[in-house]
Amino acid sequence: MGGGAVRAVVAGAFGQPDEVDLVERLHADGDVVASLVAEEGGVIIGHVLLSRMRAPFRALGLAPVSVAQARQGSGVGSALIREAIRLARDADYEVIFVLGEQGYYGRFGFQVEGARGFASPYAGDLFAVLELCPLSMRDGAVDYAPAFAAL
Repeated sequence: MGGGAVRAVVAGAFGQPDEVDLVERLHADGDVVASLVAEEGGVIIGHVLLSRMRAPFRALGLAPVSVAQARQGSGVGSALIREAIRLARDADYEVIFVLGEQGYYGRFGFQVEGARGFASPYAGDLFAVLELCPLSMRDGAVDYAPAFAAL
C-alpha cells in the first residue's frame, strides 16, 4: 500500500479505519490500477487510488482521495485527482466513477446525471461519472471492486 505514511494520511483524512482497510484490501486483491501520493518536503501529505470496476467498458473507480488534515483545502486533493484523470486517459480508460459531493467532484467534470443510466449498488445523488472519451452506451451494470462492499 505504500507503508505507514500513506496509511496515516488516509486514516487522518477520514478519522476512521474503514478507508485504510479499503485501500489495503484493494491492493491485496490486485484491483489497484494507480496509487498516487503527494509529497511536501519528503513527507506524504496526500493519496488517491484508482481501482478496477466491473463494467461493459474500461472503467475505474476514484477512491479514496485523502489529504492530511493540515493540508486540506490547499489544492493537494485537486492536484491528485487531476493527475489520476490524466493517467486514466493516457491508459485508454473510458470512464471514471466516483462517490462524492457533486459540488466538489463536478469541477473535474464528474456528472451525477451522466451516471443515472447505470445500474449500481451505489447509484444515487453521490454516484457520478467522468467520460474520458465518447461512450457508445450510457447504461448497463457497473460496480466497484469487491473490497468496497465491506465498507
